[in-house]
Amino acid sequence: MGEDSVSPLREPPVRATESRNGAAVITLAGELDLYNAEEVRTALAKAIDEGATPIVVDMAAVEFMDSTALGVLIEARSRLGGDGLRLAAPQLGTRRTLQVSGLDRHLPVHDSVDAALA
Repeated sequence: MGEDSVSPLREPPVRATESRNGAAVITLAGELDLYNAEEVRTALAKAIDEGATPIVVDMAAVEFMDSTALGVLIEARSRLGGDGLRLAAPQLGTRRTLQVSGLDRHLPVHDSVDAALA
């Protein structure tokens, strides 16, 4: 693919992972779907395996997520139990996806990363 290519390379979905007082904050961005769900799954599994609690998923820059990405969040929640997985700052479209899927009833959704960590 040359520079004139119509479809630019997609950015990776996991933009950052940081530790904050035993918690993990995983920053996701762009479109979360079948094609990059494995990268998200890997980042969540690494944080779980390292014993981080809670794990906060910063969704402020997520533009779209499909059922595969929702499934990845459900898998992580089932591994952690309780409110070990928390979602932070989803945009309106992403928040709507969480509501329509019913996932917002099973995962705490916070307005900011700081609120999710509190």
